[in-house]
Amino acid sequence: MDKLLYGVAYYDEYMPYERLDKDVQMMKACGINVVRIAESTWSTEEPQDGVFDFTHIDRVLNAMQKAGIHVIIGTPTYAVPTWMVKKHPEILAITPSGQNQYGARQNMDISNKDYRFYAERVIRKIMEHVKDNPAVIGYQVDNETKAYNTAGPNVQALFVNYMKAKYKTLDNINHIFGLDYWSNRINNWDDFPSMIGTINGSLAAEFAKFQRQLVTDYLAWQAAIVREYKRPDQFITQNFDLEWHGFSFGIQPDVDHFAAAKALDIAGIDIYHPSQDKLTGVEISFGGDVARSMKGGKNYLTIETEAQGFPQWVPYPGQLRLQAFSHLASGANMVSYWPWHSIHNSAETYWKGLLSHDFEPNPVYDEAKTIGKDFDRLSAKLINLKKKNDVAILFSNEALSGFKAFGFGWGVRTGYNDVLRQFYDGLYHMNVGCDFVDPTSKNIEDYKLLIVPLLYAAPDSLLQRLNAYVKNGGHIIYTFKSGFADENVKVRTTHQPGIINEACGIYYSQFTEPSNASLKVDNWNLKPEDKKLNTWMELITPTTAKVLAYYDHPVWGKYAAITQNNYGKGVATYIGAITTNAVTDKLIADEVKSVGLWGDDQQLAWPLVTKQGINQNGKAVHYYFNYSANESSITYPYSNGKELLSGQAISKGGNLKLEPWGVKVIEVN
Repeated sequence: MDKLLYGVAYYDEYMPYERLDKDVQMMKACGINVVRIAESTWSTEEPQDGVFDFTHIDRVLNAMQKAGIHVIIGTPTYAVPTWMVKKHPEILAITPSGQNQYGARQNMDISNKDYRFYAERVIRKIMEHVKDNPAVIGYQVDNETKAYNTAGPNVQALFVNYMKAKYKTLDNINHIFGLDYWSNRINNWDDFPSMIGTINGSLAAEFAKFQRQLVTDYLAWQAAIVREYKRPDQFITQNFDLEWHGFSFGIQPDVDHFAAAKALDIAGIDIYHPSQDKLTGVEISFGGDVARSMKGGKNYLTIETEAQGFPQWVPYPGQLRLQAFSHLASGANMVSYWPWHSIHNSAETYWKGLLSHDFEPNPVYDEAKTIGKDFDRLSAKLINLKKKNDVAILFSNEALSGFKAFGFGWGVRTGYNDVLRQFYDGLYHMNVGCDFVDPTSKNIEDYKLLIVPLLYAAPDSLLQRLNAYVKNGGHIIYTFKSGFADENVKVRTTHQPGIINEACGIYYSQFTEPSNASLKVDNWNLKPEDKKLNTWMELITPTTAKVLAYYDHPVWGKYAAITQNNYGKGVATYIGAITTNAVTDKLIADEVKSVGLWGDDQQLAWPLVTKQGINQNGKAVHYYFNYSANESSITYPYSNGKELLSGQAISKGGNLKLEPWGVKVIEVN
């Protein structure tokens, strides 16, 4: 890309009165240079079976072309029209809760052959119609795609075929998944049961993997159709979303991010986050790091993020600017709000857009105008930021699914992403840049420090690879419940933590909940409340590892809680219990220092956030953010440069003042 994109989702179909020209005028005044259209309105584009009406697409394309505003066309396949369901009610997915009812989006079975027929037809009709329009710069396939728990008879039949191809015989399946238990053994392919009722966590995890493969194949299928029509100068993307905890939170359990992104030219991400006094920037950073890692470090598009959003998300003055530049600092080449205009009825009426319901300028719109001007003015210096990180978090959808089946026991709500985010947030707070890798990544060995949370299910080959990583000089931090089960979520029959005990220099065979137990550790300057444990503790015996912390408990006190082992040229740290942030932060900081990555940026800590990269002109760019309501100042530690937003020169050792919710961007000379 040669210009930063600043955009909005726009729905001419939803407008209560004619105002396209007025919207374009206001967009131009705001610096909006791209709109995303068409992905939500299949029933308008095909009001009856085989009857197509692209009036709204044409109106917007013509208006945007005249205004010099780019357009991203979305395939409208995530929300099906009424006539389709009337004609083919089986298109509505059957889930563990029964068959979906019409009304909500994403209620269909993405593997259904009739749905695929209509989806392909509307995609081809739209592509034939828009492909030559010069305003169109790219295409979004589907929208926040997942399998949506589809599990009806046709999906079960596809799963049986998948199992036949992968495991060949029922004897293999019965043995690998332990199906003799509770008489779950399958003795005839025709008797293969539905996965909706399975009590076998291994089989449930395999079905979850299969459902993720449905998503990967579906997006590749759509991308292949679009690729038949698109021009060489147009891109294909998708707006992946994340696990949702009232906002974007963690790795999406229902999508293999890296696998699904292979069919795309550029990764896209939807990032929504708390605001006002709860704005930390961590969700922006997390989502950006995941999206950038999907395509091996390439820049990405923030396809959706909030302008006003929910009532509790309306930003304080300055926060919209802070957020926008935070996306760029993680490597985004686009920031786009959902939506442009607030909607006046139906499900998302009070998820407000850049404009409120009166469509008039408001403080958020006025602040967006300053962002648009700065994006336009500084595009050449801020676009295509290249980032090089030496720390990565290894995540695994297989481990996530396996852990979901077994977790920490009955009634415990702590999940995979809660643990992963504890470590990610620690890195973020101390301004340590981070990438994500998964078990398929070829570049794991390139990192100096690898953090591996809850690697509950993993094949022998991955654990052996991680042992070799340490032996060859890598540093690794494991959490509890790692190495526990194989790739089929079958618990290993050796001492835990399985194969990685070689690098970790420990073993254990018992675990419990830390009732009245805490950490016993010297020289860490921890407060009593920092030593508390919750939910889970493994009773570790070191073999070659040194003990960093024992349990403080009259019975369990002889066991180690946290260990560290020199193995070959590297170091493996193992955390055997759920600790406080103070403890994990201490361990992270010590390891960052140990691998030589503690530098000038680590002299700052959240709410002062700094990120950096190399721009397309080969110059270093340093972002500084103040995620607080208090004015702050820092001593600029790098070579002389220019603060790009103000145009002022800045010298090494100079004072840099950050207003509340403020941002500074320095390009080194």
